[in-house]
Amino acid sequence: MEEQQHRRRFSPEFKRDAVALVRSSGRSIAEVAGELGIGASSLGYWLSKDRQKRAEADPEGFAAETAESDENKRLRRRVAELEVEREILKRGLVFWVKESSA
Repeated sequence: MEEQQHRRRFSPEFKRDAVALVRSSGRSIAEVAGELGIGASSLGYWLSKDRQKRAEADPEGFAAETAESDENKRLRRRVAELEVEREILKRGLVFWVKESSA
């Protein structure tokens, strides 16, 4: 006897809210999908469809939003790099203080 696979169906509202969560939180698709108990591929597909719909509805606004999003990602990466550099410098300062007072 073959086992039937049950495909879960999600309401348009759930999909919209899941997409909004990824877009507003800055977290990865995999992270949000895990929290919501859905597949990352499904959420990625919903995001893709949402981007397509927004690009068709308002091409200029979508281009500006995309540019801003790309800049935010770049700035987040830079902040992370600077935080690592700061930690390295703090450790170096502690080492230098210990060496100079010995």
